[in-house]
Amino acid sequence: MTLRQAEAPGTGAIVRPLRVEDLATVLDIERLSYSHPWSEAVFRDCFRADYRLWALVRDGVVIGYAIIAYLVDEAHLLNLCVSPAWRQQGGAKQLLEQVLVQCREDGMVQVLLEVRESNEAARRLYRREGFAAIGRRPDYYPDAGRREAAEVMSRSLASS
Repeated sequence: MTLRQAEAPGTGAIVRPLRVEDLATVLDIERLSYSHPWSEAVFRDCFRADYRLWALVRDGVVIGYAIIAYLVDEAHLLNLCVSPAWRQQGGAKQLLEQVLVQCREDGMVQVLLEVRESNEAARRLYRREGFAAIGRRPDYYPDAGRREAAEVMSRSLASS
């Protein structure tokens, strides 16, 4: 199954390519989710050949998204976010699983990401999906007058 219109049982959502027309909703989700959200210009800059942008859609509405940069055979998951109203319902897992399938199909051999050390829910999800901690970036994320460290995680996509 590929990301063209992948649906997971139970969520009622599909994963499809993110479109420029989705940006208003994506920006709303981003602002609700982060103290220092990405700007529209940053998102627009991601619509290029070496990036993959995916939307999690339920009943025709974008409820989450993932942004991945490709570099040779390595994918860097830059942003994966689900709307606060739709969290804890399996959408992040569905989106991540489909992104991993697509990365493998596109010839990537590894996926890297950074995650806030305080974001235990995301860290648990990534560990359950086969990611392992490989490092730490101190003062990586801005956060209300201070900075927070990121845990760097990696997952191999090599066939077993």
